[in-house]
Amino acid sequence: MTLYRPFKCEDLLKFNRVNLDPLTETYAVGFYLQYLAKWPEYFMVAESPSGDTMGYIMGKVEGRAPDDWHGHVTALSVSSEFRRMRLAAELMRRLEEVSEKKKAMFVDLFVRKSNQVAVKMYEKLGYVVYRTVLDYYSSPTGESDEDAYDMRKPTSWDVHRKSIVADKKIVSPDELH
Repeated sequence: MTLYRPFKCEDLLKFNRVNLDPLTETYAVGFYLQYLAKWPEYFMVAESPSGDTMGYIMGKVEGRAPDDWHGHVTALSVSSEFRRMRLAAELMRRLEEVSEKKKAMFVDLFVRKSNQVAVKMYEKLGYVVYRTVLDYYSSPTGESDEDAYDMRKPTSWDVHRKSIVADKKIVSPDELH
């Protein structure tokens, strides 16, 4: 049975296998520790009965209250050997639950346009493409940068679903707020 629990500092020593996926953004140790210190309730791990890290989610709450106050998924990754077990969906559900408790209007995330498996999964979870962000992701091969979808899902606090109506459908990274 999968154990879902808060992320701990020592998990940084055990999640390399999860981060080896080419679509997973890997950050400096200080970045993970900053999230763990500031938003511990948004940082969770899925662990196998044998203690292996199966996946994790890292996020935060940000924005200006009330209309822009939202949960944000910074990273979600599941090890290739544990995919198709709904771990990502459960980790997302738990992050959304935390966002609801924080009275966030919506939850958002960025995903590579080319990562159609992830885009379809997020759509099944109720997320919509809010806008496209040009050249958001750097190319690891030195080729041209890649666009991202800014995807959102309103929470129960967004009664009129205003958070998913975009002013502009295409923006540059400089225009993000």
